[in-house]
Amino acid sequence: MPELSQEKVEEILKGIKIPPQPQILVDLQMEQAMPDPDINHIAKLISRDVGLAGTVLKVVNSPYYGLANKITSVHQTVNILGMNSVINIVNGISIKSALSDDSIKALTRFWDSAMDVAMVSITIAKQIEYPQSDHAYALGLFHNVGIPMLMAKFEHYMGYMLGGYSSINERVIDFENQQIDCNHAVVGYYTAKSWHLPEVLCDIIAQHHSAQNVFGQGQAE
Repeated sequence: MPELSQEKVEEILKGIKIPPQPQILVDLQMEQAMPDPDINHIAKLISRDVGLAGTVLKVVNSPYYGLANKITSVHQTVNILGMNSVINIVNGISIKSALSDDSIKALTRFWDSAMDVAMVSITIAKQIEYPQSDHAYALGLFHNVGIPMLMAKFEHYMGYMLGGYSSINERVIDFENQQIDCNHAVVGYYTAKSWHLPEVLCDIIAQHHSAQNVFGQGQAE
């Protein structure tokens, strides 16, 4: 869970614009929540957006997914990977689209890095035979999603980030808290929650700069 109080978080989020889920994701999650979801309907929903469908196919046909044969349709994608996997992929694609701004070079580099992390995460998940490699993809794109939103709110935020990452005595989120009373892990957590990512991914985003705390709790138990 985030390290700031709920009251403080609510105060912080008042000044930050969390992008709304696109309608396609709302529709997909409504179908996903049905007692007997219709995968054909899910495939049709995605296929209506030609750009989204093309990006989904590009992702699943990348070498990182390691599929034996090329997938040529969204319907085939849903049948092979499963409904939950495809919706997680759409989540990752959509958040990148919602927060991208080609006129800001730092954001372009940010998303290039996030995509690299997503693809490496898939590769590792496949190598260790993790059954939900789509979680790895979504996490790769979402784990630092609070950064572009804080960039939009605070003019000198990138300087704070650089200061945090160059510090040898404190975590970057501690440095952020000192400078702006907020940090990208907390903002990322609440963004992931509002986009209805799986709870485990939301928790990882909240704690991704607190690995020592997480493993320390496990050892204590």
